[in-house]
Amino acid sequence: MSINVLLVEDDELLVKRIENHFTGTEFTIHVDTTGSNALPMVQASQATGQQPIQLAIVDIVLPEQDGLMLARELTTLTEIGVIVLSSRDSQSDRIAGLAQGADDYICKPVDLLELELRMRAVYKRLNGSASQEDSTEYIEYADFKLHPDNRTLVTAAGEEMRLTEAEHKVLICLIANAGKATSREKVSEEIGQPDWSPTDRTVDVLIGRLRKKLGDEKEQKRIVTVRGKGYMLSSS
Repeated sequence: MSINVLLVEDDELLVKRIENHFTGTEFTIHVDTTGSNALPMVQASQATGQQPIQLAIVDIVLPEQDGLMLARELTTLTEIGVIVLSSRDSQSDRIAGLAQGADDYICKPVDLLELELRMRAVYKRLNGSASQEDSTEYIEYADFKLHPDNRTLVTAAGEEMRLTEAEHKVLICLIANAGKATSREKVSEEIGQPDWSPTDRTVDVLIGRLRKKLGDEKEQKRIVTVRGKGYMLSSS
């Protein structure tokens, strides 16, 4: 089975090294050297349903895009695993990368074997489902349950699906504040975006995706919009 990986990197030598390393493996490397095409490429691949891009390796410093912003867009607006790649090795840079929802952070110079092992680990987490032995670790609320470690959501219909890092953080925030309105500002802080503004639609996009995954219907919504206050998780 081929696993499609998007490499967003403008260092031609590093791109060639990574492509050569993964030749003959199950990983198929697709390249965007500027970052400007990354999000459309991933969204287009997922829309077709045929061999979607499942992992992205994103350099922080790109010629036409901010790598951290791109990582946030990919984790927020798509359903893939993201590994941030950077020459910056400070704790603040690592935290910034992970705060955008990235699954991992690797510093340059890149050890290709380490990169491969981390890619396999992220892919395994993305595609792993909760086992019977840790089923007691689920958080149960109303007619659905959520596993706090592997981000598995089990709907009222018994369907299992994996949430993105951002979706998971939003749902955990709503569960923690169940029965009362949670502001968009608060939700935005939970996903590592403290500089929220009224024109930012990131939270609304995430709420919309969660509603779809929860199977919200007009006559019974789990996530209710409270006018002027934000969102509330309902148990009825």
